Amino acid sequence: MKFACHKSSILKEIVLALDFTSQRNALSVVSNVYLETKDNLLYIKATDQNVGLKSVIPVETIEEGATTVFCDKFLGILRSLPEETIVFEEVHDKLFIQVENKAISFELRTISVDKYPTLEESDELEFFALSQKDLLAMIDQTIFAISDDETRHFMTGVYLEQDGNQLVMVGTDGKRLSFIGRKFEKQLPEFKPIIIPAKFLSLLKKGGTQEGEVELSITDSIIFARLGDQVMYSSLIKGTFPSYKRVIPASQSFECKVEIGPMNEALKRVSLLVENKAKRIYIDLEEGLLTISSEESDFGQAKEVIACDYSGDAMRLAMNYTFLVSPLRVMEGEQLSLSFTDANRAVTLRPEPQRDYFHIIMPMQKE
Repeated sequence: MKFACHKSSILKEIVLALDFTSQRNALSVVSNVYLETKDNLLYIKATDQNVGLKSVIPVETIEEGATTVFCDKFLGILRSLPEETIVFEEVHDKLFIQVENKAISFELRTISVDKYPTLEESDELEFFALSQKDLLAMIDQTIFAISDDETRHFMTGVYLEQDGNQLVMVGTDGKRLSFIGRKFEKQLPEFKPIIIPAKFLSLLKKGGTQEGEVELSITDSIIFARLGDQVMYSSLIKGTFPSYKRVIPASQSFECKVEIGPMNEALKRVSLLVENKAKRIYIDLEEGLLTISSEESDFGQAKEVIACDYSGDAMRLAMNYTFLVSPLRVMEGEQLSLSFTDANRAVTLRPEPQRDYFHIIMPMQKE
């Protein structure tokens, strides 16, 4: 196998491919990236057995062939090279990497493609198109709320369901819930609700450009996404997602409206004296004022008062400050509303004016 291409054209593909490989064991074939060249094209594959990537880029094929090489070291070498044409050649069990017209060369050990696992095929499947911008926005609004507790694996991904021309995404860890229901102009194909692993959604964000469309295909056990000449896929999470509709309050008694910018800045400052383990802050509401404070500790206490639009009963809410900061980072507009009924029941955060998403946070116990 021998081919040549400019550094920039292969580098961005290998950057993405690395995240699809397993880096636990450098000697494992799934730590390698698959390279095959023919007809002036380079076919790139990567997988860790749960997620997979296929990509193709134009190159100058000098001699057809295929091999696999340890992706992490391969990427490190590519990053170190100048912006020039690079020649790649496999001889026996080594891949030689040389910069054209420069005295720079590397060699990497290879593993035969015979040992590389077969990737899932999508050629016979039907895909449907969505706006990249819309899909990535839906991921942004939900992915941070999922659980990292592997014993509750059904909460370690984002729930996706289809209802006519609307897609609903939900993330929850049992203490908070993020919801977005976005409508699309086209009628969407019917599919059963699925749970998508967080890793795949992160990879989709990394490979996306926010422009054009992404094509999806969903089977009983796998989701495929096609972005131009890239096809990525992931196994779906098995299990029953919690009945999220039961968590959404039908109505709430009180509402406070506040500017997102000042709220964000106040949370950042007060969090400097928040105890790292509990992450508890207090929000005190009275007419026209919202006070954010930390608990008293050996280091001291922080407190900040900001203006708000509130005229209900005086109320103190104890909340995990990270649960507030995460949705504020992705909330659009200048204002948000906090809706609640009492200090021990769910608090709902929405942009103001309302959009197609909201976030629910369960208060903490006061101490």
